[in-house]
Amino acid sequence: MENSRCKVHFFPVDITVEIEKGKTILDAAYKGDLFINALCGGDGTCGKCKVVLGSGMIESMPTAHISVSEAQKGYVLACSTKVIGDLEVIIPEESKLDKSQILVSDFPQFSGSLAAATSKVEHFKHDPLVNKIYLELPQPSLDDCMADYERLCKEIMVKTDIPLEKITTNFDVLKRLPGILRSSDWKVTVTLGYRVSSVEIVEIQGGNVSGENYGVAVDVGTTTVVAHLLNLSRGETIDIEATYNSQIKYGDDYIQRIIYAAQNNAMDLMQEVLVEDINHLISTLIKRNHISIHDISAVVCAGNTVMTHFLIGLDPTNIRKEPYLPAASFVPPLRAREVGIKINNNGLLYTLPCVGAYVGGDISSGALAIRLDKADVLSLLIDIGTNGEIVLGNKDWMVCCSASAGPAFEGSGISCGTRAAKGAIEKVTITKEYDVVYKTIGEAPPGGICGSGLLDCLANLTRSGVIDRTGNFQKGINSDRLRKSDNGYEFVLVDRSKTSTKRDIVITQADIQNLMRSKAAIYSAISTLLESMGMSVSNIEQLYLAGGFGNYLDIRSAITIGMLPDVSVSKVQFVGNTSVIGAKMALFSKDAYEVAGIITSKMTYFDLMSNNKYMEEYISANFLPHTDIEKFPSVAVELMVS
Repeated sequence: MENSRCKVHFFPVDITVEIEKGKTILDAAYKGDLFINALCGGDGTCGKCKVVLGSGMIESMPTAHISVSEAQKGYVLACSTKVIGDLEVIIPEESKLDKSQILVSDFPQFSGSLAAATSKVEHFKHDPLVNKIYLELPQPSLDDCMADYERLCKEIMVKTDIPLEKITTNFDVLKRLPGILRSSDWKVTVTLGYRVSSVEIVEIQGGNVSGENYGVAVDVGTTTVVAHLLNLSRGETIDIEATYNSQIKYGDDYIQRIIYAAQNNAMDLMQEVLVEDINHLISTLIKRNHISIHDISAVVCAGNTVMTHFLIGLDPTNIRKEPYLPAASFVPPLRAREVGIKINNNGLLYTLPCVGAYVGGDISSGALAIRLDKADVLSLLIDIGTNGEIVLGNKDWMVCCSASAGPAFEGSGISCGTRAAKGAIEKVTITKEYDVVYKTIGEAPPGGICGSGLLDCLANLTRSGVIDRTGNFQKGINSDRLRKSDNGYEFVLVDRSKTSTKRDIVITQADIQNLMRSKAAIYSAISTLLESMGMSVSNIEQLYLAGGFGNYLDIRSAITIGMLPDVSVSKVQFVGNTSVIGAKMALFSKDAYEVAGIITSKMTYFDLMSNNKYMEEYISANFLPHTDIEKFPSVAVELMVS
């Protein structure tokens, strides 16, 4: 019988993966936990997943993304090349993904585990969702013959003031209770888990182990997954780990993933790979910190609505169909093992509530993190990614929406675009003489340009006069950087002699139009929300930028191109990964968890898809910075536009 399995040996990492014959090199890479830069999710459209064949048998589809010279050197697309026999593959530097720019940390400017975005806001009381308390129960006698479980509940009530009628437990604890009480001389530690309307005795242990209480806060992003290991007893962050979301292989954005799951009967698969990522992060954290998995009592996850559905195992199909309804916006606490998350066998999983189909728990978490519900002034929270989620409001009211910015600022659909990783250009300056000054992540030789670099590039092309306000190249400029290619005009940012790929890094006319559409989606969403509330940009007193891309972009460049409204830079504040910050706040404090629900209920979801005003504004925003330059007075001065 012909061998149906093949071995793929990856270099320079020296990892061998066994895979079914006929699977792609990209499939093999993902199986080996190797992330290759496949921005299109393996559709063969981005051309980023180039690898070099060493030896072996393959079946490869012809593609325009591989030049003749590259083909002669053995380059193929990993997503379009099937493994027919044992194979050796070299992953070149430009095709690698690393985790160097995954935003994992808290607010850099704030301290304390319950940091809020303003010193005026009081911290929540330290009262974890899952808590361990030490009890010394009075021993039974002929005069005191109360049953074991009732005796335990009574002592919990005395110690915590939790009413007896609110205390529950699970069968596992009930079954082990008599033995543990007697073997530990009636001195035990109970783990109490908040269940909204009740408190569950999640676990019981002999002796005093109340200090060994840990939880994990997780930001379940479309592109990345970030986990923080927390000591719940002390209210401290112990360690952080991050990875790329393995669902990337099924689509760059969550709409692609919904379609893939529906067409391939793969809903269970989408959940499995996501849960595997979370389990991998938890396993790494507990091994590194010498903690028992038994002592992880709770996990709090914050993610957009689709990621929350995939995590829980809910079908998200209706989210992309009119009238765009999620299966559930609020999911009560679950047993973590029910969805496959590996912590204490009775440990609890909490997810932060979603507002609507396209505004999820990550934004509820973000609003909690900056305490938007306590803001006296009009504030704007923007989390920019493939979708730009926006919340406008203060302590009295909040409206929110989601704008489909597309994956351009993730590097997808851009000729030399890449995710934020080592060697990606993250800062760009173009002088009046058209010289290009750039900075790369990790100070490595440039291999492509990521979102913050693309934004800088667009702004500086505008400032230097290389492009006009419509985004078109000015053919009369005196620079050999502007040249005509087979696909139209392009501007050379870095000559091939200086790149890690040995290819020129350019920005094309098509790239510019793609970026302009993305920035227009963000601005027009902000503008539509403001107008719907009878307000203008001048009313905004505080603008918060959240998320990985938001954390690295240049504010002035974002205003110059018209992605952000023309506000004073002093009003703009980078607030980091607010999704994981809010999840931590909720895990550390029941009050914070409840406030997240209150915030969600106060938000009015504003649907842009059928909003005529949004479409009109979107068309007007497809200029630099806007068709109406009076909306951007500081940019008019910057560009000397009268």
